[in-house]
Amino acid sequence: MGQIADRLKRQRGGRVENGHHEDKGFRDRLNAAAEAKKALLEKFRAKAGPDDPAVAERQAARQAVSEARDVRDVARKAAREEDAVRRAAEAEQRAADAVREAAAQAARDAEAKAETAARDAALKADQKAARDARYAARKKKG
Repeated sequence: MGQIADRLKRQRGGRVENGHHEDKGFRDRLNAAAEAKKALLEKFRAKAGPDDPAVAERQAARQAVSEARDVRDVARKAAREEDAVRRAAEAEQRAADAVREAAAQAARDAEAKAETAARDAALKADQKAARDARYAARKKKG
């Protein structure tokens, strides 16, 4: 119990157990806070006002950067729209080419089908003629 009392004594006496800093009183802390606020206020007052040439120069530089950014944004948007129009035209052209190719293929298919049908009809006519000739030869013979 002697150690605990010793520790409490040291803490009440302004010393923390590790002894690195002293516990300041409430009034000292209030004074330190007030001094810090005064320092911040002085720092703020020391800054250049809005009528200072350096501030006006920085503002003009910011304005120029902002306007340049706006110009780039407009140019980028125009390029995107132009690209979209170009892509739409290319897609339309591909679709037209596909339709044209499909029509040509359909015409080739129809022509091939007609040719096949004509060949089949000619073949059937030849087969019928040969059959009729055989039949007529059998009739003549017999």
